Amino acid sequence: MSLLVANMVTKRFGGLTAVSRFSMEIPERTIFSLIGPNGAGKTTFFNCVTGFYTPDEGDIVFNTRRINGLSTDRITRLGIARTYQNIRLFQNMTAIENVMVGQHSLLHSGLVRTLAWLPVLVEENKATTRARELLEFVGLKGKGDVIAKNLPYGDQRRLEIARALASDPQLLLLDEPAAGMNPHETTAIMRFIQRLRDELKLTIFLIEHDMRVVMGISDHVTVLDYGEKIAEGSPDDVRANPKVIEAYLGKPVEEV
Repeated sequence: MSLLVANMVTKRFGGLTAVSRFSMEIPERTIFSLIGPNGAGKTTFFNCVTGFYTPDEGDIVFNTRRINGLSTDRITRLGIARTYQNIRLFQNMTAIENVMVGQHSLLHSGLVRTLAWLPVLVEENKATTRARELLEFVGLKGKGDVIAKNLPYGDQRRLEIARALASDPQLLLLDEPAAGMNPHETTAIMRFIQRLRDELKLTIFLIEHDMRVVMGISDHVTVLDYGEKIAEGSPDDVRANPKVIEAYLGKPVEEV
């Protein structure tokens, strides 16, 4: 079963078409990568899926439900979470506070805070316990009280993923999770992404420029160039596709 389906999605900004008639399907419990040169439209499409943008044409369907035009909060509640190319943490909050913020869509207290303290206290205790479990899962056990900005770069990446997991998603979008990492950290994040799929039964939708990551963990790869899909298939199929090679390396110089 396909968890996410895009059908002829187009997104324009003035006279610029960032994504053009783009279609794809992501099966459940797969690692699906979207790649392409800078400016290809990858993050624009991510933003359409997560409600930051509304497509000008076409449909995006998640778990059989059309999600075009829904708010980011509503989309999160339906089961989609994401991270960002540039880490977006609450830098002056602790690690555990960051994860608890990610649970806001699941908490039900709301106005009862002003009416009765006991339900709120019980809910917050559960949220704290869950946050500590997620920190342990991502490899940050014992670091819950550390201020986010004081964590090493790789740990900040893991914390952002923990915060995304706190909303209990079915589909997790990762925007360049290996960006800025050294080879050791990159290998570790590859294994971690596979754990997310295998142990949490998640579907992973990935943007990544590091081809070692893409080719090493993806079940399926789709390639965008200037907003249009130019190739899709297994990592091996995409790696050998002449259109993909040209998009990344340019046209070969003709012999005289």
